[in-house]
Amino acid sequence: MPYLILAVFVLAYLLASLLWHVPVLVAAVYGAMSVTCFAVYAIDKRAARTQAWRTPEKTLWLLGLLCGWPGAVLAQQWLRHKTSKTSFQVVFWITVALNMGGFAWLCMRYAQPGV
Repeated sequence: MPYLILAVFVLAYLLASLLWHVPVLVAAVYGAMSVTCFAVYAIDKRAARTQAWRTPEKTLWLLGLLCGWPGAVLAQQWLRHKTSKTSFQVVFWITVALNMGGFAWLCMRYAQPGV
């Protein structure tokens, strides 16, 4: 299911880019934040294994909300990190929905003439 949501978002972005000319900067922000978010998840996974200082969950949620959620989805799946903690997942998917709502709002702004 996470991969499906990721694929739907990529298709939505491509469609929005073709129809409304959403700036490439939007893709760059999602890309940079996703790489950053993946790296933070990887660091936190390593810290969990070595019982070192952990990244606060609020930080992981915030990075996801700020366009890093595609990287978080990949990190969760590939690293098997934060996938079994239901309370984390509920908030995480709420942040994904909020981010996607923001993306939809942005796309609607570009769909309006004169923007």
